[in-house]
This record gives sequence, C-alpha cells and structure tokens, in this order.
Amino acid sequence: MTRNVSISYESILQNPGPFTDSEYEYKSAKEVLETSHILVIGAGGLGCEILKDLALSGIKRISVIDMDTIELTNLNRQFLFKEENVGKSKSIIASKVIKDRIKGNLEILPYFNKIQAFNDEFYMQFDMIVCGLDSIEARRWINNKILHLAIDKDIIIPIIDGGTEGFQGSVKLIIPTYSACFECYMPLIPEKITYPLCTLASTPRLPEHCIEWAHQLEWNRVYPGIKFDYDDMNQVEKMYELAKIRAIEFGIEGITKTKTLGVIKNIIPAIASTNSIISGQCCNEVFKFLTGCNPNMKDSLFYNGENGVLCEPDQYLKLPNCPVCSKKIERINLSIEDSDITIEQLAIKIKEIYTLDNPVIMIGNEELYNFKFISETNKTNSLTVREYFSNSEKVSLNIVDKNIENVLNVEVIFS
Repeated sequence: MTRNVSISYESILQNPGPFTDSEYEYKSAKEVLETSHILVIGAGGLGCEILKDLALSGIKRISVIDMDTIELTNLNRQFLFKEENVGKSKSIIASKVIKDRIKGNLEILPYFNKIQAFNDEFYMQFDMIVCGLDSIEARRWINNKILHLAIDKDIIIPIIDGGTEGFQGSVKLIIPTYSACFECYMPLIPEKITYPLCTLASTPRLPEHCIEWAHQLEWNRVYPGIKFDYDDMNQVEKMYELAKIRAIEFGIEGITKTKTLGVIKNIIPAIASTNSIISGQCCNEVFKFLTGCNPNMKDSLFYNGENGVLCEPDQYLKLPNCPVCSKKIERINLSIEDSDITIEQLAIKIKEIYTLDNPVIMIGNEELYNFKFISETNKTNSLTVREYFSNSEKVSLNIVDKNIENVLNVEVIFS
C-alpha cells in the first residue's frame, strides 16, 4: 500500500494560521519543504515514527543514522521491521521500507554507523536535525558538535530533540547560540537508580540486584582488564550469564537478556503511543520551522500520559553557567617538559584529574581521543602534545563523560 502525501501537506501550506508572518508565501514554503535535507539520528522506536511522519509531511530528502541492528524484542513497537529483518541494520531496513511504502520523489539515505564517525562537512549539509535517541551521552555529543559549528563556522543547524520514557516524553527545539542547548536541560534529567553495594554483595532480592552485582563486582573478577561495552552483544551475553548464575543461587526469577541490558543502560520500557505522540510533535515543529506556516513553540514541550493526555509547552532559558553555552572553562598548565608527553598520556592525565570513566575528548568539532573507541583514534595517540599542537600557546578541549553532569571545557596552557 502506498500513499500520495501531497494533498495532505499542500492544503496546510495553502491555509496558513492566523499568526503566520505577513511575508509568508505558499510557493516558497513548499519549495523549502521539498528541498530541505533533514538528518534523523536514531531508527528505533521513536526514530521509526519520526521517519514515517517526516516522509508523510512532504520532506523529500532524509538521511538517517543508527549503529544498531534489529532485535526480536524491537518488533512490538518498531513497526518498520519484521521478524525476517532481525540481525540487520535498523537504518538500512527503515530507509528501504519508507521508500517502498510512500509514493513520491523521496530520497532517503541510511548510515549504519555511530554519530561520532562523521566529520563537520557531513553535518554541515543538513538543514535540520531530528534526534530520536535513547542515549544521553549521544544527545550531548551531537549538541556539542552542532553548537560548535554555529560558533566556529557560523552555520546554524536547528535541532529537534525528542525523548520518551515510559508514559512521559519531551520535545525540545534547540537553535544553537539562540536558545537553551541540550546541556542546559541536564539538571532536569534524573540520576540513574543505584543500589547499595552491601545489598548486591550479600542479600540480593531483585533481578536488578543480580544484574548490578554482575556489572559492578563480578565482571572485573571474571574478565580482568576488559572494560564492559554494552554495544557488544557478546559481552552482554556474558553479563547475562553472570547475573543468571547469581539469580539461581538466591532463587530470584526474571533475569533476561533484555532486562540485563535495560538495567545496565538504565533503559525504561518504551510505549508505542508515547513514541507516536512525541514523534508527531517533533515533525510538527520541523514542518512549521521550515515553511513558516505557523509559529514554532517557544522551545520545549513536556508530555505526560500517566493520567490522561497532558501536553505542556514551556520556555526554558539558557543556563548562565552552562559549560557549552556559557563557556565556563577549567585550566591545566603544562610545562615545556610536560609537552613532550603523548596525546594518549594527556588524555589519561585529564581522565585522572577529573575522575572520569570513558571520556570523549574533542578539540573544536573533531574527536581527539575516545577511551571507548581507542583503536579508532590511535593515529594521533603516539604523537607528543608538542607535535600535535605545534607552536600553540593554549588549546581548548571539550569533554563528555557519564561521570560529569555537563560537558567539561578544559583549556590546556603551555607555559
């Protein structure tokens, strides 16, 4: 079944709202809508909805990035996938299904990779970015990347950030340098649930206790020197086996691979209707921003579906001490002798000074050192600081890590 979407969106453009700008023109609005290039990050539960809604809204050029493959547990809500697609790339399959189902001159390009794999030039080709991510770290990374494109290259790429959590969700319109960035919202994000180590070690009562025991205590004993990577399904399998052994020992039921990954990544079960509502609002804001047929919301909307349907728009001001927007800077002084250390040694020094876990260290918009993907940044690891930065007197670094609430801005001064 295919659908011709032109009738739907053209009628909206031909009948703009009462608060539309006086200079609004139907033809130019339609042209902008059909020529704009939109990047969708994430092709999971929310991402599937976003891709469908954008394509049905008249967008003709879409790219989508997702590093994940399809799992059987995805099929109850990620409606673009079938059982025969299990194990295949989410972005590739989602793109093919959208292209096959929706009639029209639609160009949709999939990228089966992580967002950190792309350079400035890649991101500069897009007119807007829509995020359907379940990772706070990834959302902070793209926020930092796009903000620096605005600051360093004067290229403004608006971000629509969608997020869902059970029966709750949010939509944020982020215009770099003009509105609150994603980092400004970090104080609103609740901390991960933690469990006392004494309970994990001696008296587990819940499946979560067994999983956290395996994660925090048993993993390092059984696999010394191997940092757990929840994107590696082989390691997730091993973690699941450790947790299952613990659960059997104490007569606890309910340990599954999905639950194991959910506890470790702090994933809250997704609800299809929440994804649908948040996606609709995300794409509504994209449509309004590109065409000007109606004003956009102030900058954020919060949805709560636990007791009915409550959608509350709000304006969230920029934080005066936001480390991304306000540029609060930490400083490290390196002597002439210190500048002979390698980039890898500098990264380790920064990690130790600020008690970080697996930080991503960036210079401007480029990744300098990534502790999680060390092999992919090893071309600079062996260079000395003096060689890499040549005759610079100082250099500014941006650091993202799960152990810090905000992006850390560090200025390394050579003295």
